[in-house]
Amino acid sequence: MRGVAKKQPPEGSRRGLFWAIGAFGAGVLLSVDRVPSWVPVAALLLVVWRLMAAKRPLRLPGVIVRSLMALLLVAGVVLRFHTLNGLSAGTALLILMGSIKLMETRAQRDQFIVVVAAIFLLLAACLDRQGLVRAPLYLLHAWLCCAALAVVAYAPTASPQATGGFDDRAAVLLAGRSLLFALPLAVMLFVFFPRLPGAFWAIPRSDQALTGLGDTMSPGSISQLTESYEVAFRAQFEGAPPPAQERYWRGPVLHEFDGYTWRRTAHSFARIQPLQYLGPEYRYRISLEPSAHRWWFSLDTATGSPDSKVYFTYDYQLISTEPVVEGTHYSLVSHTSTRALQPLPQLTRRYETDLHGDRNPKSRALAAKLRASLASDIAYVATVLEFFRTGGFQYSLTPPRLGFDSVDDFLFNTRLGFCGHYASAFVLMMRAAGVPARVVTGYLGGEWNPIGRYFIVRQSDAHSWAEVWLDGRGWTRIDPTGVVAPERLRLGILDILPNAVSAPARFVWSQPWLAALLQRWDALNTAWNDRVVKFNYGDQLRLLQRLGFKSPGAEELGWAFGAGLVGWLLWIAWHVGQGPRRSRPDKLGRAYGALCRKLGRAGVPRESHQGPLAFANEVSKRRPDLATDVHPLLLRYSQLRYGRTELNSYLTNVRDFERRVSRLTVGARAAEISRQ
Repeated sequence: MRGVAKKQPPEGSRRGLFWAIGAFGAGVLLSVDRVPSWVPVAALLLVVWRLMAAKRPLRLPGVIVRSLMALLLVAGVVLRFHTLNGLSAGTALLILMGSIKLMETRAQRDQFIVVVAAIFLLLAACLDRQGLVRAPLYLLHAWLCCAALAVVAYAPTASPQATGGFDDRAAVLLAGRSLLFALPLAVMLFVFFPRLPGAFWAIPRSDQALTGLGDTMSPGSISQLTESYEVAFRAQFEGAPPPAQERYWRGPVLHEFDGYTWRRTAHSFARIQPLQYLGPEYRYRISLEPSAHRWWFSLDTATGSPDSKVYFTYDYQLISTEPVVEGTHYSLVSHTSTRALQPLPQLTRRYETDLHGDRNPKSRALAAKLRASLASDIAYVATVLEFFRTGGFQYSLTPPRLGFDSVDDFLFNTRLGFCGHYASAFVLMMRAAGVPARVVTGYLGGEWNPIGRYFIVRQSDAHSWAEVWLDGRGWTRIDPTGVVAPERLRLGILDILPNAVSAPARFVWSQPWLAALLQRWDALNTAWNDRVVKFNYGDQLRLLQRLGFKSPGAEELGWAFGAGLVGWLLWIAWHVGQGPRRSRPDKLGRAYGALCRKLGRAGVPRESHQGPLAFANEVSKRRPDLATDVHPLLLRYSQLRYGRTELNSYLTNVRDFERRVSRLTVGARAAEISRQ
């Protein structure tokens, strides 16, 4: 297919093209880590191709080639995402189609389309992530897009004379002023524009990476999770927080065991056991990070669900109807000590003592032997814990792999494991002796942030423990890890096993000044998320209350927004009215004014109705001695002001005109002109 030979465009058109490519390329960079790597690579190749074609005669692909390229790239997006819907797939498609558009960008209209594509890439990035660290990047990109629009609007179509040599600096300043004028309107829209509960649209995020606890637990699964230093959630208490050994954050509860893996039940056949809440009451707020799971974590044990879309299950889990694909905030009330008010139903007892198949026979035999010599379940629990404490067990994140009968292998051979190994073995021994028991997974502890006054719970704080049913008490938390490594109940995993996490995390933890700096940043970023990103309808109403509205609602928000909008429009009108009625002359105009003043002192003032050529004739009539030097200057000014000239040569000629005017000497009376 023969390409289209590209003619060299005018200087203004090339400037507009370069600015449009710059704005589009910056938009691609905003999403480079959220699309497949081949997408920005393909976009970069097409951008380089277009830049080379702009600087020298180079063939660009024709319509058929561009169409084939577009089809191939769309097919690549479909194969990668299996859809064209969704934020990541849509962003990848926009990047690729914008790059194809560059291959046919020649006219001003095409450049506008490329800049608009860059603005949509900015919008996609804003919808994806609103972190404080990205806010300056978004602002700079908005500024760049506005400057590109200014260059594209002025440079290609208007002559340098008409725009006064509209250069890049003028475009940047114009874009900055425009954004400053729009800032009050943006703040007013943010504060007072009524926000409905929920989202106006649903953005599928099927590509969201899964992180955190799952609905299964196998030996080593939690130890792998502790290698991550990512934040799981933050917790801020209204009063004094619970002690470290009581900060168990409840997550998925696992009931079914096949001899190797514990699983969460997919159904709920039991009813919630009524509880008597003992000990102090803790009120707190959770800021949950995205995980693509459905668990909402709580301090063990919560008193109920914080949201209508979250189920409070019979085993005291909080399970949302929707995956947590964005930051979520909720408030809870919990008690760390409870007592059941009713006996355990027989159906639930059978379910919580069930052991599928005949796996782990040695562990079952040991459990039966120990239980036969004891009078109560409480004594049996104490005996098993003593077995773990004195049996030579060790705490490790890197235990050896276990065999087919995993609990037998752990209890009688390796005796080296992590919390998941101990919780799994303990619950199996409870069930083998007829004691109802289950595995609870979640987090333990948390890092205190003294600046923000909240706890940061990281994936490295992942933990598992056991719950057993004791008559007269109900479900009781038992943590067998605590008898093997009691320091784990008070300290974080980094304090016990600093080599557990990645090298960067270890470096941060080992440098107190760097850890303190990151805590300050985390506190600032959390305040940004709480007060800006998560600013909602309730926050708006509370703001109106502080402004003096007693019972504000949507109507008051509308009135406040309308009043603010009118005030902003009046401010813009006043500013326009107060602005200079005459713009400051450009360099050429200033040089022409200097020439006219010199001639006025020489006795030939220019009348307001006279153009440069008419003025030249007037000078020739009244001062013939000046005609030889002044007439060419006025003719040159007329050509520069009203003729069409390339930008580079225009600027050079203006500087030459300024020099000639400054060197011109005229006498007030005598016909004396000399050149220097």
